[in-house]
Amino acid sequence: MKLDWKSGLGIAFSAVLLWWTLRGVNLSEVWTVLRTSNVLLFVLSPIVGTCIFPLRARRWRTILEPVAGRIPFGPLWRSTAIGMMMNNVFPLRAGEFARAFSITREVPRVAITTALGSLAVDRIFDAIVIFAMMFAAMLDPRFPSGVKLAGRTVPELAQFGVGAMLALLVVCYAMVMQAPRVLSMVRRVAHRVLPRFEDVVVGFVENAMGGLAVLRDGRRFLAVLAWAIAHWAVNAIAMYIGFLAVGMDVPLSAAFFLQGVVALAVALPSSPGFFGVFELSSVLGLAVYGIGDKLAVSWALAYHLLSFIPITIIGAVYFARLGLSVGTLSGKSTALAPIDHP
Repeated sequence: MKLDWKSGLGIAFSAVLLWWTLRGVNLSEVWTVLRTSNVLLFVLSPIVGTCIFPLRARRWRTILEPVAGRIPFGPLWRSTAIGMMMNNVFPLRAGEFARAFSITREVPRVAITTALGSLAVDRIFDAIVIFAMMFAAMLDPRFPSGVKLAGRTVPELAQFGVGAMLALLVVCYAMVMQAPRVLSMVRRVAHRVLPRFEDVVVGFVENAMGGLAVLRDGRRFLAVLAWAIAHWAVNAIAMYIGFLAVGMDVPLSAAFFLQGVVALAVALPSSPGFFGVFELSSVLGLAVYGIGDKLAVSWALAYHLLSFIPITIIGAVYFARLGLSVGTLSGKSTALAPIDHP
């Protein structure tokens, strides 16, 4: 979890984006918007938003079940909260490894590589559902026509995102359905490149592929998809409640569209918690609906901060209770690095 040049670049990038977002906005006007907003709705918004994390934990159980059996909800929820907390306070998505490592501490039968493979599946389902919802939002009659972002029409961007994720899903399916061939190829490559670590590399890949096992079962696949839909529907509703709190006149579909824009943006290197990236992408996404910078910035700053606090506190409490430390996580991730990147 050291602050290296990549982390520093992400933090600097976020700082520039946050400055760029705020440069033309009068902060006193932002404060006026927030001061006159509906407090009850603004409190309700992050409460609803925090519900997405138990939903993610429940989805994770379905993903892991084929290789680890039925895991109690408690360890999955605690590991998910720890992972989200780490993403909020450490750079380079440290929470992904922390989440995987935490579940191995509470459920030793889950190998770290299997946990990491399951998280890859988790994120693939995220991307498919988010971009499908984004595309569906553009079918709403209230969606403005002829809008372009980065020189491309919004449908083009959405189609590209869905296409890329479907291609990745096809690759994962190929790995699952042709597992013996994949492992044979990995063994041949490892034998030539890293003969001393041949068995270790093959074992790592085999365990990682175990996390993809959910793709073999059509019923389980649909269950994971349903949990992902519930997750992102709740997230969009939480955002929309925040829209109402500041008096935005936009349809519910705007929240489904905006979460797609934000998802594209946070894929870029940034600071912990995606500050700057979230605010700028929110302003750009809401501008599509004719929302001015003052209102968009007011919502983005308040919603981001209010949704940041609960899961960060919850994750920190579980982190301490499990006796974890940043040093332990750094050591474990470093130990895996040579295998991950031969």
